[in-house]
Parts: sequence; C-alpha cells; structure tokens
Amino acid sequence: MLSLFGVGAVLMRGAGCTINDMWDRDFDKKVARTANRPLAAGDISTFQSFIFLGGQLSLALCVLLCLNYYSIVLGAASLSLVITYPLMKRITYWPQLVLGLTFNWGALLGWSAIKGSCEWSVCLPLYLSGVMWTLVYDTIYAHQDKRDDIIVGVKSTALQFKEDTKQWLSGFSLAMLLSLCVAGINCDQTFPYYSAVAAIGAHLAHQIYTLDIDKPEDCWKKFASNRTVGVLLFIGIVLGNLWKQKDSKDVEEPLENRVLCSWLPVFQQHCFTSPEKSHMKGTVATSHSQIPGLKPSGCDKR
Repeated sequence: MLSLFGVGAVLMRGAGCTINDMWDRDFDKKVARTANRPLAAGDISTFQSFIFLGGQLSLALCVLLCLNYYSIVLGAASLSLVITYPLMKRITYWPQLVLGLTFNWGALLGWSAIKGSCEWSVCLPLYLSGVMWTLVYDTIYAHQDKRDDIIVGVKSTALQFKEDTKQWLSGFSLAMLLSLCVAGINCDQTFPYYSAVAAIGAHLAHQIYTLDIDKPEDCWKKFASNRTVGVLLFIGIVLGNLWKQKDSKDVEEPLENRVLCSWLPVFQQHCFTSPEKSHMKGTVATSHSQIPGLKPSGCDKR
C-alpha cells in the first residue's frame, strides 16, 4: 500500500504540474526565468501536453481503482482542486492556501485506503498541518518572484503579507505544530513522534527568524530546507509506531499503516518533488522525483 501511494503521489503531482504549465504558458513567456519552458518556448504544442496529461491521469486512475470505493470517491474529489488551482493566482492573493488544500489531500486518502473511511479526529488535524506547512514554505518561495509578479499581474501571499510575512509565517507554523500534536494525541502517538514535532518547531523557528524576504537566494535556501521538516516527521511517525509496538503486545497493524499511508503522499510530495515552483530547463512539467535543494522540476506559481 505504501508503494501504491508513492506511485499515485508522483503521478498526481506530475499531472498538477502539467495542468499548471498549460494554464500559465502565456505568463511564462513574459518572465526570463520561465521563458524557456517547453510550452512557453513553443517546443511542444498544447495538444502534445494534453496527450501527456492524459497519460498521467490514466495511470493515476489505475492506481485509484486499486483502492476501496470510499477512497475512489475521495480521490476523485481532489481533481477539481488540481485543475482549478492554477487559476487562483489570477483572482486571489491566497493561491498558496488553495495549493495547500490540493497538495495535502493524501493525508485524507491514506487513512481511508486502509480503514475504508476517514478517522476525522486524526485525518483533519494531519491535513490542516500540511496546509499550514504549505503556506509557510510557498510564501517564502513567492518572495523570490514578487517583483515579477507585480509586473505580470500574478497574486500571492508574499504580496499580501509584505513586511508582515514573518508574523504570518509564525502563526502558520504554530498552527501546524498544534495540529500535529492533536493528530498525535488522537492516534495515541508516543515519545519519538512528539520529539520529532519539537525538532520541527525548532527548525521552523530558526528558518523564519533568519529569513531575509528581500534576498531571493536566501528565500530559495529556506524554501529548500523544508525537506528536513518532512524527513523529521516521517521518521517521527515510524519510530513512534515502533515504540508503540514495543510497549504493547496488541500490535494492530492497520493503525500504524493508516498513519504511515496518510503521511506518505504528503511526505513524497513535499520532500521528493519541489513544492509549487521552478522547472528544470528543457522539461515539461513532469513528476520527476527530486530532493528540494537541487534545481527541481515542479509546479511554478506563474
């Protein structure tokens, strides 16, 4: 099941990026950083990108159909967010919020795939923590392009928050940590999990305190460092479940699997593909897995 979710996360991540590039090809032509992208540069046609998208969605559907009926319906419900997210930057200064709602859907789907339905007392806090995390790192990333965004007419939380960005990021980080604690309490997590949450809090505090929103290089560095957050939480969940098994002879495997499957798509999306922006030159928006910190092929805000 973990492997199945890993494949599904890669496919839907790639499909979202392809859709984003299709919507934004006219914007991309106007920005030097994105002008060489295949669609913007005219290296491939819109029709060819539709064919590529069809292949991605077809494979993703095959993965989805391996799940139970509840999960199939829940997974299909996310497609509207995937399609409409690229439009949000045209109409609201909160596209990062919509990205978070889209990007972290796997936190709901993983649990239902094992259990047959969502345990909302765990899934909703976990989902909310992912949304808050997305708001943190993608707002940081958006500060790299804020000058171009004003010229092109693209909206973002970076333009909305301006000099108050650090206060907003602190609030989002606190909400993320509280949500993780609530999720942990509701699924009887153990010491290693809460240790990981504490380490994440320290990492985010340092990240925000040292952030210089007017230096694109520093914004990129802080953005890329968020892979550490995902790794810490994944390790915390795994070790927390092992600790739980050690302390109890009743090792009901589905609980551990539900927690891991709920987090795995979020972990894969955030840590092995670059959240939201920046394509590798010469590639169409694809689902190539990369560790942030290298120049990634992911979705771009434009």
